Amino acid sequence: MREDFSQGSLDPNTLAKDPIEQFKRWFSEIFAVDPDAPNAVSLATASKLGVPSVRTVLMKLYDAKGFVFFTNYTSRKAKDLEENPHAAMLFPWVRHGRQVIIQGSVSRISTGESLKYFLTRSRGSQLGAWASDQSSVISARGILESKLEEVKQQFAASDVPLPSFWGGYRLEP
Repeated sequence: MREDFSQGSLDPNTLAKDPIEQFKRWFSEIFAVDPDAPNAVSLATASKLGVPSVRTVLMKLYDAKGFVFFTNYTSRKAKDLEENPHAAMLFPWVRHGRQVIIQGSVSRISTGESLKYFLTRSRGSQLGAWASDQSSVISARGILESKLEEVKQQFAASDVPLPSFWGGYRLEP
């Protein structure tokens, strides 16, 4: 259970002055040797009453403005963010002896930005956005599979449109 974490070091003299630039360096280094979801983050939110919640999401975009993830706007995380627009992300790059924590305010990105990303998703992922009622309890997997079949039929002869209840959020450090 105990691992040797002494292989890496952190020399303050080599750090970028811009934290986003430093993140970009580390993210690129990790992705080069371990491309299996270095963008998986633990996202912590809290309700208006301060009740915390954490879950794993995929950070899909980042730039000087912040870090973007996508979700169903009816999910618990979205409800938390509407009530309390502050969150923290943890990139747990444990095998590489590194973790990055980002805290800040969160806001929805534009519909245009969400659409741009949505169009890069596979058709199956687009359909999944329509079929899944995120954070809802279902009694059996068959319910989700039936909903997916309904959505496949609904959009069989057309492109899958961006759902009005789905889009991105940006965490601004």
